[in-house]
Amino acid sequence: MKLVSLISSGIDSPVATYLLSKKAEEIILIHGDIQPFTDKREVKNFLKLAKYLKKITPRSLKVYLAPHGPSLAAFKQNCNNKFTCVFCKRMLLRYAEKIAKKEGAEAIVMGDSLGQVASQTLQNIRTIEQAVNIPVLRPLIGLDKEDVVKIAKEIGTYDLSILPSDGCNAVPKKPSTRARLEQILDEESKININDLVKIAVEKSELTKI
Repeated sequence: MKLVSLISSGIDSPVATYLLSKKAEEIILIHGDIQPFTDKREVKNFLKLAKYLKKITPRSLKVYLAPHGPSLAAFKQNCNNKFTCVFCKRMLLRYAEKIAKKEGAEAIVMGDSLGQVASQTLQNIRTIEQAVNIPVLRPLIGLDKEDVVKIAKEIGTYDLSILPSDGCNAVPKKPSTRARLEQILDEESKININDLVKIAVEKSELTKI
């Protein structure tokens, strides 16, 4: 089985990737580069994590860097900002689905755990995953943050995941926790989703680690 993993430079998604690496013949890591909504350190931190995961996982890894900043900018400029986190994850899933098809992967891995942040409420998770038709695997879904941190420390990713960066300044002050699909589709109709996905996937770089 081949999997695509949406992975950030944070704590959760590297743990999710590691846990499912035991079930896969190959994992393709996809990182959404959100510059200019963060600084250059964020991508550098991710690449450090990816190199470390390559050492500790039993399977081969590929890494794609997808330019996600232009999509975020389009949403920020044209859509209701309280849904930004939902838009963000729906777009990342769309990139991942396209790359999965290209690479012959069967599912997408995400680091969501239920209710930890605004985009991970049950309502938002359901709305987010309806952007794609490919299975989405969430190995951390029932874990508390303390559980995830414990695993991260055990496998050695924790210190890399807390390296300093500016974080994401596209996050709204009051993000929606109960986004309905019809609301999101109405907002997404204000921009050309297909073009944004096409450009991001075409410009995604297969990166050596």
